[in-house]
Amino acid sequence: MKRREFIALVGGAAIGAPLAARAQGAAPMRRIGVLMNLPDGDPEAKRRIDAFLQSLSELGWSVGKNIHVDYRYGVGPQIVKKNAADLVALVPDVILANAPQVVLAVQQATHTIPVVFAAVTDPVALGLVQSLARPGGNVTGFSPAELGLSAKWLELLKEIAPGVKRVAVFRAASNPASDTQIAVIETAARSLGVEVSLIEVSEPAAMERDIAAFASLADGGLIAIRTSEDVAARGEIIALAARYRLPAVYPLRFFATGGGLVSYGPDIVAEYREAAGYVDRILKGANPADLPVQSASKFELVINLKTAKEVGLTIPPTLLATADEVIE
Repeated sequence: MKRREFIALVGGAAIGAPLAARAQGAAPMRRIGVLMNLPDGDPEAKRRIDAFLQSLSELGWSVGKNIHVDYRYGVGPQIVKKNAADLVALVPDVILANAPQVVLAVQQATHTIPVVFAAVTDPVALGLVQSLARPGGNVTGFSPAELGLSAKWLELLKEIAPGVKRVAVFRAASNPASDTQIAVIETAARSLGVEVSLIEVSEPAAMERDIAAFASLADGGLIAIRTSEDVAARGEIIALAARYRLPAVYPLRFFATGGGLVSYGPDIVAEYREAAGYVDRILKGANPADLPVQSASKFELVINLKTAKEVGLTIPPTLLATADEVIE
């Protein structure tokens, strides 16, 4: 071999070796699917995703650097089913899904892609996991509360408005999580001597008509439950409660900060932060079947005194003393 050719060969190898080493050492881009049961642009959806991404960042994952995230938004069984199929077709490494209806749709679409859920009450009863300690399949995640929490909403309503003898509960007929929560409320209502009416939340015009009819009689109150439909319609629900001066209890903090009277429930944003930890572990090789479902340990009571004044209610001092947040 001629000297000139030898130098060129050695020089090329010297240059190529670092490039090859960098190529071999470059971390592969991982793909995450995120399926939200809220409309695109909903402020609460943004809060949850921001918390999720921030936690992922703290664990070393950066969008565009070593992870790519695909999002799908929407409420309603047909939209959710389509969104689940779309995400599964992209074959992500893991899917983050929110709420029972959404997770059930994903589970029907795949039994192999790992799924981490947030805000799913009683995942064992829904058939999503075999047990909380050993999920056993491709699904695991974070459960906000036991179904018994639903009775607490009615108890709170009676505490802030003792004269309430009738309660209207917002129901989404197409959501399996709706009926299970309502069943608990109805059981509690019988012991408290309260009559329960159901208001379908998925049709705004009908919802307003039904609330007007309900409010035409005395001693009424409202309960919104923890479903994607109630969350998506929270603006309309809060406005109707104000218009007809009905005391109302809500399942999550952002209802009260958005003008609702009282809310009691888990911190769902915190679940998204924690879900990032499970996503991180799965991306690093963990099996979701071995990751136990974790339950919420902290619940927030938020009271909106401004709304109480508008409705004509005085919140008991003992309740104010236990509140996590009081909005003046």
